[in-house]
Amino acid sequence: RRAGENPTMSSDSQTMVSMAKLTELQAQLEKKIEEVSMKVDAPGIDSGDTAWILASTAIVLMMSLPGLALFYGGMTQQKNVLSTVMQTFSIAALITVCWLILGYSLCFSTGSDVYGGVQRGWLIGPDDSKKLGPGTTHALADNIPEPVFMTFQLTFAIITAAIVCGGFAERMKFSSVLVFIFFWHFLVYCPICHSEWAVDGFLAAAGDMDFAGGNVVHISSGVAGLAAGIIVGPRLLGTTTQPHNLIYVVMGTAFLWVGWFGFNGGSALAANGTAGFAVMVTQICAATSLLTWILLEWVTTGKPSLLGACSGAVSGLVLVTPGSGYIDQTGAFFTGLLGTPLIFLGLKLKVRLGYDDALDAFGVHGVGGIVGGVLTGFFANPFVTGDDSRKGCFYGNCEQVGIQIYAIVVVAGWSFVMSSLILLAIKYTMGLRVSQEFEMDGLDISEHGESMFMRGADTKADRNITATETPVVASSSAVPTPAPMPPQMYPIPNMYAQPGMFPAYGVVGTLGTATH
Repeated sequence: RRAGENPTMSSDSQTMVSMAKLTELQAQLEKKIEEVSMKVDAPGIDSGDTAWILASTAIVLMMSLPGLALFYGGMTQQKNVLSTVMQTFSIAALITVCWLILGYSLCFSTGSDVYGGVQRGWLIGPDDSKKLGPGTTHALADNIPEPVFMTFQLTFAIITAAIVCGGFAERMKFSSVLVFIFFWHFLVYCPICHSEWAVDGFLAAAGDMDFAGGNVVHISSGVAGLAAGIIVGPRLLGTTTQPHNLIYVVMGTAFLWVGWFGFNGGSALAANGTAGFAVMVTQICAATSLLTWILLEWVTTGKPSLLGACSGAVSGLVLVTPGSGYIDQTGAFFTGLLGTPLIFLGLKLKVRLGYDDALDAFGVHGVGGIVGGVLTGFFANPFVTGDDSRKGCFYGNCEQVGIQIYAIVVVAGWSFVMSSLILLAIKYTMGLRVSQEFEMDGLDISEHGESMFMRGADTKADRNITATETPVVASSSAVPTPAPMPPQMYPIPNMYAQPGMFPAYGVVGTLGTATH
């Protein structure tokens, strides 16, 4: 200390400097806390929601691969199993490419009230600032990355197109299937999806309540299957055949049932109470429908069947789809209880009318989507929706029933007309059906050159079947005799559909031979 310096003044000066620094640091810390708080409170990508939709995407894809492939494959004749499974697998790939090119954009970009724009064509956006990437979100789901939203919606487009194949199974050319599905996706699925689910869709603006795809998925595909069944025509062996392998049907049903939790629960687009409620009512309705179906069989035939149990479960899953985010447990129970008998009767109707909806695409998905949509107009509960304006007739808003019916008529009409036009265009250009000989031999061999149980002598090359073989025109008085094929399984006695054909079902192994 210099001579004459006051020690008290020096100490006070140091204290003032320290206080100023502390004040400055305190201000900086408060600013940082405010910034962090704003980031936490601001809407953005939520890791929990993202994880749930990623999981839902996986299990919804599982509904098609392998769920629907097994379900449909088990219900066909043995000679058509591989062709049916091939259709599902190929459609999954085809729709993915269509979705990449333009499908996603036409469904979920803003545009007209029927079609979206082309802003998301090839998923790139109009400029780099709006390019789809890990950090971008969609207006319908700003809590998850847009690539997750895009892929989740893709799985719906895949299974919708695959369901249609149930209407023309066992008789349509594979090349014609691919061409039909390509045009059907853009001309039927995309406008219906945009109208129902996009922010500027006209059915959404009208107030239609379709939480997870009663209209978008089930009615559009079921009605298209009906159109295909009529235009392609019935199978040569008749409109009814027994499933060749019930275990495949059961396995397919199980995959569908589990996957439906992601189908309906994931449609909440968040891991929240709505998703939980949707999963709960899905289980309740499916269980109720299964029990109702086997009771109906018990009363009408005296024997409840495993096939009936599977049909009942799938019927309940379809019925609950449009209302899964709007109805409570009571609504779910009565939706299954009241809707299942109508589907049960609908399957009997196709026999009376004579159209060949081979795997009941319309009978289950079309009828189930229609009935479920109408019942949603009655059972929608404002306690579940959280919006007093989003309620059904039983809660004071009977206008909702009319809105539901209006949307159903629009979707069903559009799907039937456009599907018919596409099918007729293909019929009179490249043709829809395989030849009668190919159909009798089975599409596995005639279309794909392989059979479910490969044998050295049972190949397309050895049997001289080619894709360009001249169709055999049968006389009006006789059905062409199928080419003799070596038995490949032990049959259950008296289970043959007709002489020369494999048993319809009841196969127990491939360990020996049998004589016809």
